[in-house]
Amino acid sequence: MASGHGDLSILGVRVDDVTMDETLALFTSWIQEGTPHQVVTVNPEFVMAAQQDTLFRVTLDEADLAVPDGAGLLWASRVLQKPLRERVAGSDVVPRLAELSARDGYRLYLLGAAPRVAERTASVLASQHPGVVIVGTYAGSPAPEEEDAIVARVRAASPDILLVAYGAPKQDLWIRRNLSRLATPVCMGVGGAFDFVAGVTRRAPMWMRRAGLEWLHRLIHEPWRWRRMLALPRFAWCVFKSARGRDT
Repeated sequence: MASGHGDLSILGVRVDDVTMDETLALFTSWIQEGTPHQVVTVNPEFVMAAQQDTLFRVTLDEADLAVPDGAGLLWASRVLQKPLRERVAGSDVVPRLAELSARDGYRLYLLGAAPRVAERTASVLASQHPGVVIVGTYAGSPAPEEEDAIVARVRAASPDILLVAYGAPKQDLWIRRNLSRLATPVCMGVGGAFDFVAGVTRRAPMWMRRAGLEWLHRLIHEPWRWRRMLALPRFAWCVFKSARGRDT
């Protein structure tokens, strides 16, 4: 693991015990180093999907950094008696990277989401973080037949950080397949983060995030997600079983 920090296995899926500040410091060192790195944002849905999808599980395990994105992971880490220090949500990382870019000149590329959402995200970030350097936006598609053209676009823009919003596991498998030829120091899957920044989707208020109720807010505003939300009680049950197995 490139981070050098302790990591935790939750139902066989690696999660690195890093804070937001440590994550950004790692990104800075990787940009200065210049070699490509993959970052994944692990949440309970990732963990449950990885139980069935071997390639996704390997992708998470072999990533250079697996940040704890999801209050459920912090809860699980406490149940397993190896508490993680902090949640590092992809939706929080994006504005912090814009801030870093505005300060240090790092070049960002926004890939994915629905048509025009990446452009709106870039506009919002530019208004909130004057001086941010966004060298490209493109919706594109994770379809294999588009990969060569998208990789060529990204390489031509020469970003330091590539943020990919195709949703999991597509975004993470896409990065894994193309990491070496992208030649981008930091490649990170960010799920619905562009939708939040662009205002397409409303994020839970801070008190709900702190209380670990962001899932409830999303379910209320996006009821079609209920099938995906079934992963949460299954995750909780499996974590309890895992913890009980360690105690016996």
